[in-house]
Amino acid sequence: MSTAPLMPATKMSAPSWMGLTDAHIQSIGKHHGLVADVKTAFEAMQLAAQKDGIDIQLASSFRSFDRQLAIWQKKWLGTLPINDIHSHPINTSEYTELEKIHAIMTWSALPGASRHHWGTDLDVYDKKAIERCGQPLQLVSAEYELAGPCYELHCWLEENADNFGFYRPYKTYNGGVAPEAWHLSYAPISKSIINQLELSQLANQLASVNIGGKQTILRHLDKLFERYTLNGIIQ
Repeated sequence: MSTAPLMPATKMSAPSWMGLTDAHIQSIGKHHGLVADVKTAFEAMQLAAQKDGIDIQLASSFRSFDRQLAIWQKKWLGTLPINDIHSHPINTSEYTELEKIHAIMTWSALPGASRHHWGTDLDVYDKKAIERCGQPLQLVSAEYELAGPCYELHCWLEENADNFGFYRPYKTYNGGVAPEAWHLSYAPISKSIINQLELSQLANQLASVNIGGKQTILRHLDKLFERYTLNGIIQ
């Protein structure tokens, strides 16, 4: 059971949970940012792991709406690969728009619906272990499995992450987002935020931007939202 303190419900505005502002974010180094309480918890966890020989570093943290939209567009247009649940690239040239949307959302959230917008969620890796293996970090499952460079990190998180308030929303595959052993969420805050998400506000934001598959996304948004955005809810 987590030893992190319970916190009062955190109220987050729609611009914040959709990644339209970073006013709720505190910087960590030059390239990352988290909500203040999450930053504190992460740094405490990082220090504890260091004492056990694990070099936890951030691969991703806060991500803006525009950044998430750019990722989506690159996948939609084919300049970034779309992978299956086993991290193998797939050819979507004969997919319907809806099939292509599902394929993208296996690994990448809709802009405005990413947990990374909240500043409570982060992707982590063992920097020194990756350096020792001589291969660049890819954030694929094999890196966190037995014989992978981040396997010891994976085991350490299994035993210790909840002591700092973190859990893995995509630990297992539930028919939505693929398993992500590297993705941590700070439960004392994220649990309250996910209950504040408003589908109508997300729909209005998506309708206002140029996004691949927009009309199909909007027609099926309720089911996409339930299958992928709510996939990592704490039961």
